[in-house]
Amino acid sequence: MNGIAKWLKSFRFAYQGIKYALTTQRNMKFHFSASFVALLSALFFRLGKWDILFILLAVTLVIVTELINTAVEKAVDLAMPEVHPLAKIAKDVAAASVLVSAVFAVAVGTIVFFEPLERWISGIREEPAKLSSSAVWLYLGLVAFTLIVTETRFSAKSYVRPSLWMAVSFSISTLIVLLTFHPLVSVLAYSLSVLFLLILYQRRTRTLPALVFGGAIGITVTIMAFWLHTLL
Repeated sequence: MNGIAKWLKSFRFAYQGIKYALTTQRNMKFHFSASFVALLSALFFRLGKWDILFILLAVTLVIVTELINTAVEKAVDLAMPEVHPLAKIAKDVAAASVLVSAVFAVAVGTIVFFEPLERWISGIREEPAKLSSSAVWLYLGLVAFTLIVTETRFSAKSYVRPSLWMAVSFSISTLIVLLTFHPLVSVLAYSLSVLFLLILYQRRTRTLPALVFGGAIGITVTIMAFWLHTLL
């Protein structure tokens, strides 16, 4: 077997490793989804060379550490099928590396996208919206009603049955954005909703698509209600 054939075989094995991690690991699916959104946003905001390099670095670091974490978990399970304190330490340390890289990625995303997002928001609307407390409750009621109706279209065990908590959470974040119209406040508001999403995801109460679907419903219904209420 020549050098090129060996290289292609090694590449195929590595590709199979990525496919396995993406197919079986919940966190890898989330990292890939977040990376796709980050790269798409970089194109949308037309970021510069250095910003793109930092994003690629963060994406690569998160995916690599998740792959290493998966390899460590499988190797530990093979060597020590029974529960053992040292096996737990190995898995915890490997998971910690993923956490550190994920925090770095979040920091990079916040720093890189803040100014482009600020300019984009400023170009959409010059003044914050003025909504009464009754209108806010009306918006939340519309979100809850839409979510409940949508949820009835899916079975109780459906993989994408939307989450009511996510719909309400992202609706509130959207209302904060519309009421304040301040870029930093907007980022912090959505950060809280994303943090809530991660908590529910880690508890495995719902699948990631179900949580994202619920959040999308909350954002969409709130924006549509705002448009009908204030712009028409």
